Amino acid sequence: MPTRKGRKTAAEQPASGDLAGLFERGLRAGAKVVGHELRKLSGKEFALIDRAGVAKTFAKLGARLLAEPERLVEVQADFIQRNTDLWRQFTDGGEAPKDTVQDRRFKDRAWSEDPRFRFLRDAYLTNADWLRRAVERADGLEPGEKRKARFYTRQIINALAPTNFALTNPQALKRARETAGDSLVEGLKHLIGDLEKGDGRLAISQTDEAPFVLGRNVATTPGKVVYQNDLIQLIQYEPTTAKVYKRPLLFVPPWINKYYILDLRPENSFIRYMLDKGHTLFVISWVNPQKRHAGKSFEHYMREGPLAAIEVVQEITGETELNLGGFCIGGILSVCTLAWLAAGRKKSPIKSATLLATMVDLKEIGETSVFIDEDQLEQIARHAAQTGYLEGHHLVEMFSMLRENDLIWNYVVNNYLMGRDPMAFDMLYWNSDATRLPAAMLLFYLRHLYMENALAEPGLIDLDDRPIDVRAIETPCYMLSTREDHIAPWTSSYPATRRFAGPMRFVLGESGHIAGVVNPPARKKYGYWTRKDYPEDPLDWLEGADHKTGSWWPDWARWIAPHGGPKVAARRVGSNAHPPIEDAPGSYVLGK
Repeated sequence: MPTRKGRKTAAEQPASGDLAGLFERGLRAGAKVVGHELRKLSGKEFALIDRAGVAKTFAKLGARLLAEPERLVEVQADFIQRNTDLWRQFTDGGEAPKDTVQDRRFKDRAWSEDPRFRFLRDAYLTNADWLRRAVERADGLEPGEKRKARFYTRQIINALAPTNFALTNPQALKRARETAGDSLVEGLKHLIGDLEKGDGRLAISQTDEAPFVLGRNVATTPGKVVYQNDLIQLIQYEPTTAKVYKRPLLFVPPWINKYYILDLRPENSFIRYMLDKGHTLFVISWVNPQKRHAGKSFEHYMREGPLAAIEVVQEITGETELNLGGFCIGGILSVCTLAWLAAGRKKSPIKSATLLATMVDLKEIGETSVFIDEDQLEQIARHAAQTGYLEGHHLVEMFSMLRENDLIWNYVVNNYLMGRDPMAFDMLYWNSDATRLPAAMLLFYLRHLYMENALAEPGLIDLDDRPIDVRAIETPCYMLSTREDHIAPWTSSYPATRRFAGPMRFVLGESGHIAGVVNPPARKKYGYWTRKDYPEDPLDWLEGADHKTGSWWPDWARWIAPHGGPKVAARRVGSNAHPPIEDAPGSYVLGK
């Protein structure tokens, strides 16, 4: 017997046993979540979000509004007027005004063409705007409290969007009808799977991880590990050109994530690009710390990281001079290394420095500041004293909250409401491959570099018995920042143009922290800005900067070429003193 369109036969219906098993898994996972959250609320389990501090901030916000009756009446009257106008518009029955909403969450036609969904959308946007304005109107909050109130108000507003709920999302309802409910069952499977993966927390899957295997289709550029110590493996890559620059290039990636962001696939690998431009390339691969690394300080990271690697590069190549590169926190460590070398008696061996998304003035660090204050630092210290490190998932969650609609709610809708698998995406696979941070290094970094902004003023910190003063850096530098960087704001990188003593080329790329850096020329996607002079105000610099189309990579290649020295025959990998240990990407990057 034929069935109605969209309906399934009994044979096609999911077995009741399968659903029973799914709900049983869901109950077990849910129980873990409840226990996990209760332990957080009671303070028995660490959370990077300072819930007590957030509650205190909103309590103070409410108290400030109550303390000013006139302002409270004004806020309430504004709320009533907005919603009265909205209801009148909905019930008039006349032609709706022209739709001007640009929010891409509401791009489905039903949000503008169906009066019910249009009213739901407009009510949400109207009241979200009112709530944001109410927070801005509140006086009497410290700057840090105001920033925290804004941030968590935004989190609440975006969490409550009607797009995030099956019954108020027209696309989810349509898909549920078309699949006879299978999309909701698949969404439930995805949700339960993510809860099980998180073992008590929701570990949202942002990408299909199955297609990616390190060394097979990610991080595939040929090379060898030629040195290792307790913190790093040093990879030397096979040359791709017959001639190479005389001076080798050492790159220091971040250790907040793994190094292979620079070597995802051949078509977007900056490592392969550097090789193709004729550089003898060495790249540090950091260990994923365990409890035994708890005492590793920022000094250890400098000594056992770039300083140790510089010696090995010199020994393998026979060159005393080399070029240095760094990305994100690896760039900050590179800056500290340059200042440390400048404070020594010997001439620095570094002939040029490439700094990508590297902050030197952390006075304004953007929204990451809501996670770091004295109370939160104390909580992190207590937690790290027990574990020896900060787990990587805390950082993943923090960075996701900085772009919550893209990195959280987008996947809630796709995975759970629509019942779709997340797409396979190399950058998000790398992003999910989280690393831990050892206690001593993390607390030093947060206390001195984040909270005390120690790089901004000379003499605030010493590393390995030398004062760190960025004004002493005479090394020519190429500094790339990206305009939409939510992790390392470009205005925190720009001050280097006026503080470093040596020649500087500052380039501002389009897009954000990762996409703006991993921007191969063939894609012809994001451009960049340049300017030869550097006024004090970064916004003044941008106003007079020239915009260039295409990737910044060729601009960098032209800049660094003179610093590479003359061309010589391509070098073999390793040496008698440093024979290859294993193939790239090495075992440290595989550490979980």
